[in-house]
Amino acid sequence: MRPSLNEMTGGMREPEMCFCIDQANITPDFLGPSAATHMVERLNPGSKNLAWDARPLYGDPLSLQRSITPSLPGLPPIEFAKHLFWVQFSYIGTIFSLIHPRQFEERLLFVYNRPADFSRLENRLIYCQTLLVLAFGLMYSVNQWSGDDGPPGFKFFKHALELLPDIHEEGSIFFVEVLCYVAYFMQNLNRRDAAFIYIGLALRMAISLGLHQEVSDPMISEKDRNRRRSAWWSVYSLDRVLSVRSGNPITIQDDDIGTSWPAALDGSIRDPWPSIVLTYYTQVSRILGRIGEEIYRKKPRSGSNLIKSVQSVMNDLSAWLGSIPDSLRIDFNELESHVNRETVSVNLHFYSCVNMTARPLVFYVIKRRLDAGANGTTLEDWKDGLAPNTVAVIESCISAARATIMIMDAADKHSLIATYGYLDGDYIFAAALLLVMVNAAFPYNEANERSMDMALNLLRKMANKGNAYLESRHALLLELRTAIDPQCNGNTEQNPNPDLQVRDNPNSDRAPSSGAAAADPETPPIALNDWQQASLFPSFGNASLQISLDDDPALWEGALDQINIDMDTDWIESTLRR
Repeated sequence: MRPSLNEMTGGMREPEMCFCIDQANITPDFLGPSAATHMVERLNPGSKNLAWDARPLYGDPLSLQRSITPSLPGLPPIEFAKHLFWVQFSYIGTIFSLIHPRQFEERLLFVYNRPADFSRLENRLIYCQTLLVLAFGLMYSVNQWSGDDGPPGFKFFKHALELLPDIHEEGSIFFVEVLCYVAYFMQNLNRRDAAFIYIGLALRMAISLGLHQEVSDPMISEKDRNRRRSAWWSVYSLDRVLSVRSGNPITIQDDDIGTSWPAALDGSIRDPWPSIVLTYYTQVSRILGRIGEEIYRKKPRSGSNLIKSVQSVMNDLSAWLGSIPDSLRIDFNELESHVNRETVSVNLHFYSCVNMTARPLVFYVIKRRLDAGANGTTLEDWKDGLAPNTVAVIESCISAARATIMIMDAADKHSLIATYGYLDGDYIFAAALLLVMVNAAFPYNEANERSMDMALNLLRKMANKGNAYLESRHALLLELRTAIDPQCNGNTEQNPNPDLQVRDNPNSDRAPSSGAAAADPETPPIALNDWQQASLFPSFGNASLQISLDDDPALWEGALDQINIDMDTDWIESTLRR
């Protein structure tokens, strides 16, 4: 008999906060409820694999200490340095506009052709940014890490920190861009607190420079205005991503922002491709901020308030999906033959938001089924007793997880996956977590089962290439899978038929078959090329998602209790104890 979720968690109401504790460091590491690992801690508390969430990817405590006498490390040949720039640009150069290719080439020539001079602030920023670009380029280039000298690019990152100006020195857009690079590399090292602090510094410096508002000075050129806009929305977006995905509050409210988007959003082709990518990616980051604030941070007073928040966010996601240009859409028919990194990043961001929006409700339904299973009262069909719109929200979450894994699998086949990158690993883990829980609690569904196996295989593949952090997360999922379903030995991963991996429609529950497809009497067939327009739930079409306040009121109240978002008192108390 399966243990109930209450038995697994000690029969007590889950704590308002979650901390990961590494025995080597007694200071607890805060995990907010929007962090995917927060759910695992509540399902399987005390797991040794959770200690990795509190541990840096590279744990030498002296590795990032600043030198009294800064110096430049040995630099690669200049042509290879240019190659590393374009590597990192393909991954983060368009979703975060932190340096223009022409600017980098000019600064690279400065670094390579002139004697090092650390006396001027501008010089130190140039050296620092150049080293950070090389660090990211190596991180995204190296496909296998072994040894004890830090992850790919770490040497350049360490020297970049030594050259980083003090925060009390004069602020500039350049300084903001460099701080963003530092924050994001810290996140890739799994130094979440440091990343959160650095991105907070970058955002506050940007605010102090007035980047969050349009300037009225007619002497400022349109080129300079666009640079201000790109810098602002880059630091804004990165703050939303790093804050919400780690469960921390956002730094600035949208009502306080008055600057324009980098792209015109009128369907014109006059805007450069990077500006278009940045704009649509940042729009999803704005929705992500709402998810963190309205669903995970500000505790709704009732289930009806939670319904309103979920409905509003889903409708915003639907509107965004309907507005993006075709060049940014994923065609699931062509994933094997064509995919670019910008489209991968933008769509993963979108599907992650769908997942996070519906996750509290999905978790609560799974909890009810596991508890009912322990009592021998589980209904065969998980949809029984649920309102149609509630079912639609849950199915959208599952479809988003499957779509995430399909996109990541295609990216891996095209060598476009970041083995040591933070976001790629986090996207796969969050989707795999949901699929593990769905497969344990819901009736067997081959598409869900294969997607879960694919997700676990992706994590294992990245772990085998030296990502110890993802190795622990992979082990954590296997451990959780066994804890929820003792009949599963935790080692039943299979390598799905590669011919079926990409062709499976993430919106379809039909089992794949060779030859003619069998009709599913319960699920009407949906053409693959209609995936983006298909109605995962009403808001994915032209209609709005209208969840009646009378739909499953007890269910939404129960989901509300599962979010555990009223954490401020315990958080402050824990901080004071440090």
